[in-house]
Amino acid sequence: MSDIVDVVICLGSSCFARGNKNTLRVIDKFIKDNNLQSKVHFHGGHCFGDCANGPILKINDQIHTHVDENKALEILRTVFENSK
Repeated sequence: MSDIVDVVICLGSSCFARGNKNTLRVIDKFIKDNNLQSKVHFHGGHCFGDCANGPILKINDQIHTHVDENKALEILRTVFENSK
């Protein structure tokens, strides 16, 4: 398993309109505040094909649906707590 966590936020128009713009900022701040820049590849992706369940966040191979800012932080805390 890679030491780098791949975090992909959907930047498709549906997810972006539903709040991924703010979620993107929250994730970026979490990464910086926790000095995880060298452990995370955070980038945008386009449409995961499941717009009805968006906003979508993919971490490694796991897709998370209906993600808002609070859920994103909860997911990230769980991921990085378990990787210590």
